[in-house]
Amino acid sequence: MEIRRREFITAASLAGLAAAPMGLAVCDEPVTTAARGNPIAVSTYSFWRFKDGLKLPIERCIDEAARIGFDAVEILHIQMESEEDGYLQRLKQRALVNGLDLCGLSTHQGFLTPDVEKRQQNIDHTIHTIELAYKLGIPTMRVNTGRWGTSADFDELMENRGVEPRLPGFTDDDGFGWVIDALQKCLPTAERCGVTLGLENHWGLGITPQGVLRIVDAIDSPWLQCTLDTGNFLEDPYDRLEMMAAKTVFVQAKTYYGGGLWYTLDLDYPRIAEMLRQHGYRGYVSLEFEGNEDWQTALPKSLSMLRRAFSVQP
Repeated sequence: MEIRRREFITAASLAGLAAAPMGLAVCDEPVTTAARGNPIAVSTYSFWRFKDGLKLPIERCIDEAARIGFDAVEILHIQMESEEDGYLQRLKQRALVNGLDLCGLSTHQGFLTPDVEKRQQNIDHTIHTIELAYKLGIPTMRVNTGRWGTSADFDELMENRGVEPRLPGFTDDDGFGWVIDALQKCLPTAERCGVTLGLENHWGLGITPQGVLRIVDAIDSPWLQCTLDTGNFLEDPYDRLEMMAAKTVFVQAKTYYGGGLWYTLDLDYPRIAEMLRQHGYRGYVSLEFEGNEDWQTALPKSLSMLRRAFSVQP
């Protein structure tokens, strides 16, 4: 007669105890696991910030992240110097020898356009970067809705607190339809590659939590969740961040030492960390430093602050 699995395990355990040498006490204390804080990563964007002359090679960003004491690195796609397989594998090896994870890939795309050809170009680009994440062993990738494109440039968009007019003749409903359709076309590749997409609260239709969740809920796939950026809700951030928390798979945490490049937010990170704990979030918190201070002093200060906030409280 075939022995059932549970009976086999029980019998084997009892046999092991019976065979234990005399004098060796069997521990009957309950097994407990120590709670841990969130691992703290840093985006390669934090070293560069699109400031002239500061575009560090990603290899150096990885080295510096390890030296400062981060647990992982999030790569900004536009900062990559190559997409050749050899380059990608060298980045993986650089992280390995530094004891770091490559935890996220942050990309740029825009689906918020009536131009079918432009949307397809951005779909193709997104699928391509999902495959890059797979080759790098990165499990999640930030995606955006894109912007309406009615601002002259990013500086003007920031002067208007991220709000811009719709394209004449089109509505938000049109835009949501374009974005939902485009992201649905990317999801088969995401699932095949095992790369979870995180839709970020990042201007365009993602300027509100309601906008992000409208898209995520409409698609209703485990391969499209939320990337929560602490610095992209310029008013009433805490309630808005909490609206996305239950579906968050990756957190980007802004700091602004030396004053922000476009704006400065006084964020209560212990409050944000406690809110995320209440929603069971145990994943990466990736620093996006967006201040004017030199990264060599600002990043260690940011890490120390985030470590305190996201450590598990006794």
